[in-house]
Amino acid sequence: MKITSKNTVFLLVLLAILPCKSQTVDKKSQDFPFYNTSLSIDARIQDLISRLTLEEKADQMMNNTPAIERLGILPYSYWNEALHGVGRSGIATVFPQAIGLGATFDSDLAFRVSTAISDEARAMHNAAKAKGYNKQYGGLTFWTPNINIFRDPRWGRGQETYGEDPFLTAAIGTAFVKGLQGENPNYLKTAACAKHYAVHSGPEKLRHEFNAEVTQKDLWETYLPAFQALVEAKVESVMCAYNSTDGEPCCANKYLISDVLLKKWHFKGHVVTDCGAIDDFYTPKDKGGHGTVKTEAQAAALVVKSGVSLNCGSSYKALPQAVKEGLITEKEIDTQLAVLLRTRFKLGLFDPMGSNPYDAISADVVNSKTHRELAKEVAQKGIVLLKNNGVLPLKNDLSKYFVTGPNATNVDILLGNYYGVNPNLVTILEGVAGAIDKASQLNYTLGTMLNQAPVNPMDWSTGNASNSDATIAVLGISGLIEGEEGESIASPTAGDRLDYNLPQNQIEYLKKLRKSADKIPENKKPIIAVITGGSPMNLAEVQELADAVLLVWYPGEEGGTAVADVVFGKISPSGKLPVTFPKSLDQLPAYENYAMKGRTYKYMNVDPLYPFGFGLSYANFTYGEAKVATTKISKKDNLVVAVKVTNSGKVKSDEVVQLYVSDLVGSVEVPNFQLTNIKRITLEPGESQEVSFQLTPKAFEMVKNDGSRVIESGEFKIYVGGSSPMKRSFELGAPKMAEVVVTVK
Repeated sequence: MKITSKNTVFLLVLLAILPCKSQTVDKKSQDFPFYNTSLSIDARIQDLISRLTLEEKADQMMNNTPAIERLGILPYSYWNEALHGVGRSGIATVFPQAIGLGATFDSDLAFRVSTAISDEARAMHNAAKAKGYNKQYGGLTFWTPNINIFRDPRWGRGQETYGEDPFLTAAIGTAFVKGLQGENPNYLKTAACAKHYAVHSGPEKLRHEFNAEVTQKDLWETYLPAFQALVEAKVESVMCAYNSTDGEPCCANKYLISDVLLKKWHFKGHVVTDCGAIDDFYTPKDKGGHGTVKTEAQAAALVVKSGVSLNCGSSYKALPQAVKEGLITEKEIDTQLAVLLRTRFKLGLFDPMGSNPYDAISADVVNSKTHRELAKEVAQKGIVLLKNNGVLPLKNDLSKYFVTGPNATNVDILLGNYYGVNPNLVTILEGVAGAIDKASQLNYTLGTMLNQAPVNPMDWSTGNASNSDATIAVLGISGLIEGEEGESIASPTAGDRLDYNLPQNQIEYLKKLRKSADKIPENKKPIIAVITGGSPMNLAEVQELADAVLLVWYPGEEGGTAVADVVFGKISPSGKLPVTFPKSLDQLPAYENYAMKGRTYKYMNVDPLYPFGFGLSYANFTYGEAKVATTKISKKDNLVVAVKVTNSGKVKSDEVVQLYVSDLVGSVEVPNFQLTNIKRITLEPGESQEVSFQLTPKAFEMVKNDGSRVIESGEFKIYVGGSSPMKRSFELGAPKMAEVVVTVK
């Protein structure tokens, strides 16, 4: 939602972030009925609207709303971010990036994280309110979470998502929304937003003009389920995307907004545009827009009439002109304003301080010890062990360690994007240094830059790999080369990664490290590759050169501590890949192609580098037989599947038990298999646990070509294990899965 080329909107935002003069409410204004908490919200909303001029109504429907002093209404900014902690608002706990949370496969953990975030959000808001501050990123309406499907690794913003799977995205996203919004029946703690509705995942450079063409089958099987789940979870807001879907801009898409969101799903919250999206309506196609209408007034009227209440930007300032031109009625504007104001009333923004329980949350919770511990837990559980030839875990009392690589001391790789800041950021070097024995020696050199080879021909770095007991090479990518349009300042492709490979200078450096570590054949020294990033990348050479490979994502403020905890065995890695890592982009369809055929684990028919759901452990898990009461069920029956899982290893560890269902005789093209349920368990060495799943009829549904869901009679194979049931999973070391075939009649 960053605006880079929309000058008028950018200027508005720039002005908004400047500190606002403290404003107080005139005591006489408190006599207005809309301040009366004994009245219904509907009555209060209608009273307020009745007192506004047309121009004031338009002003209140843009993200930065001005004060209305005669009514005692303070300024309010709707734009706030909480992707992995309260963002852009100063001191906050920085949790791992969303893709790292997705890698935990843990919806309960997601709920705890978003609860902590909403606590901090309320605390910050309460503190600012007490000082009379009204500023950008100070509100309680958060444009979070991003539940777009990470369908292609080239998309720079894929890091903001929970991965490629609709079930996982829905599970994590629903929990996140519930934690953000709280459980009070009368008040929202904060207001969450499901974005970007609905078919949106690049190309980033073309997002203001791109048309995503999608079949009804792909729409209802892949792109819409998570949005539907969050609407059912009562998410307060939905953000429409920049791009068009099937030829109609998303922020005025009749099918998506009117037919599906409002009528079919009965969404009761407000719809907000992505920032500057309305500008694209009247920007000609040859200038990088949609060219749908000619004027700003026409665009504003069209979007409001489509059911969009809030404009991130300044285009709704043209609504009074649109009324004059007969493009829209004031009554139609009132309807959408009422929807929008309901959110502010539910947040308690027109109630006296102390009216809701969240007013009492103090600033003591911000980046508290409890929240930092939670950030560390998420980072630990999201780290994915991709390879281990037995070198991990390392002892923490070896004679000498060597830490190197462009991301060892890089704070940016802790943050990802849409982040807060605080004084407790722990880099990977700091984490390792804090974990080793005081008698051990530690050397550090950068070795190579992120995506640029050293200029100096002198190499004083790689020799350390031969005289150290272990080398930890921190490689990967950062927000410099992947992210949102305008933010990734080292990206020539607006934040997208059209080059799937790890920067070649890093590979060359790793080769030199390997050569040095192998200098004495009878005493080869291990290399542990720690990889940062928010998306799949080609790690084939890293897999070959390193003795162990850890994918740590953008791990947040306690990232260094979490990495050290895993490297030295304080905790066993348990993260699983929420995205498939192809061997190369040649295995994928064209980036601009939104058809799911050939994409993700569901429709790939080639062996990937790393499969969805894969991740190794320091423990050894074995799966017993899949037990069912019967192998023949009707289309209305539930089915309980039970599997005994045993930790036959020597260390305590979590395991993410995954259940997949494959329709063996579908009448149309169906997924290879699809994730249907997840349970995270903890097992001591030698401990066993029977894990049971109850499958509802929905688990056996297929999506037909017209988008409808049906259950067809026939055979279904059920898989239960620690990865997706791809051959590649087992080649890499995943345990054998439990399987059972059932017949649905």
